[in-house]
Amino acid sequence: MNSTHPRSSRQRIWIAAAVIGGLILLFAVIFMLLLHRLQSDGSRSTVSHPAANYEYMTTKASNGIELDILKSRPSNVTLERIDQNVTLSDYYGINGGFFFEGDLLSIAMVDGFPVAGAEEEYGSGYENVKYPRGTLAWDGAKDELSVQIVAKASELKVTDPNRFWAQGGISMSIGHDDIWRQQADQENAPFPDDKRLRSAMVYDSKGMIYLVVSGMEGTLSDFRDAILETVGDGQLVDGIFVDGDGSSQLQAAEAVLPGDNRPVMQMVRLIN
Repeated sequence: MNSTHPRSSRQRIWIAAAVIGGLILLFAVIFMLLLHRLQSDGSRSTVSHPAANYEYMTTKASNGIELDILKSRPSNVTLERIDQNVTLSDYYGINGGFFFEGDLLSIAMVDGFPVAGAEEEYGSGYENVKYPRGTLAWDGAKDELSVQIVAKASELKVTDPNRFWAQGGISMSIGHDDIWRQQADQENAPFPDDKRLRSAMVYDSKGMIYLVVSGMEGTLSDFRDAILETVGDGQLVDGIFVDGDGSSQLQAAEAVLPGDNRPVMQMVRLIN
């Protein structure tokens, strides 16, 4: 004769279910912690094209803005279409220009070709859509950098049209503190007064380029001030802001910054 009371059986079932549920919750927490650590420990063994010819730096300005910086030669930089988060790509570097859905809204040219389509095709990286904007161009023949305010790639002034790269963004107007904000507004800089993550490309008088991503939110002015204070030892010549907010992303051996984990169309990549 089975003397087990129905209520006791139900209690054991509820206890077993609670234990199983607790184990599932525990495993979920452990998984999330491991995922967070992988995103923040700065090392991914799956990066198939890592670079070594760069210097990584991190700084904190007096206004509290923290910056992660990759310093290299512009000849060691190229632009790459990735259609995913920078931290999931096979390259070291930072996010590139503005985009919407499947269209690049900023110039992104390498050796005469847009990175995301055919020449003069909308959304290919051939133009700064709607507005002439600050575009950082590397003249490979002269090994020189410049910021040029252009609407289309055909307006860029380079020595050899088959040996250059150009990344569109928003002018930083370094050395022109009195008019920089007016110029940024004219180029329709997105959300300049909001506290958001920010990204930029700047260069110094020795021709070194710095790829910069903020580790905390700030206004466009906060970000610019932090760069001028802490990057380039006071020798910065000029630069541009590139896409920001959740698109502000960086990957290197030393740091991984995924922004808000969104995919981006294009990145600024370190080659070697």
